[in-house]
Amino acid sequence: MSDRIFIKGLALHAYHGVMAHEAKVGQTFTLDLDLEIDLSAAARSDKVVDTVSYDKVVDCASEAFCAHRYRLIEAAAGRVADAILAAFTRVRSVRVTIHKPHAPIAATFDDVGVTLVRSRHG
Repeated sequence: MSDRIFIKGLALHAYHGVMAHEAKVGQTFTLDLDLEIDLSAAARSDKVVDTVSYDKVVDCASEAFCAHRYRLIEAAAGRVADAILAAFTRVRSVRVTIHKPHAPIAATFDDVGVTLVRSRHG
């Protein structure tokens, strides 16, 4: 299956991290979501009922990401993936990438983050 719905660059402010100041002031994270889903019915019907609504995916991911404080973005990504699979039965698998552009690292870098993939079939 190669059909996908994607959302890139979803900016969310949250309080994740192991450092005390991350819990106090928070920071903006960026999420990329890539959902594997059979879109053949939606392509034929042109009806939203045959797909997954982008705005509902954004709401689901935002709630899962922001409702709890995570020390690790790995845990946050897992919660987002689990929430999407639970809420949208049409989604076969989901890839969640979390970018943490203001990670407290004593170095100059373009990006840091995690990507995880969760699937119904393995």
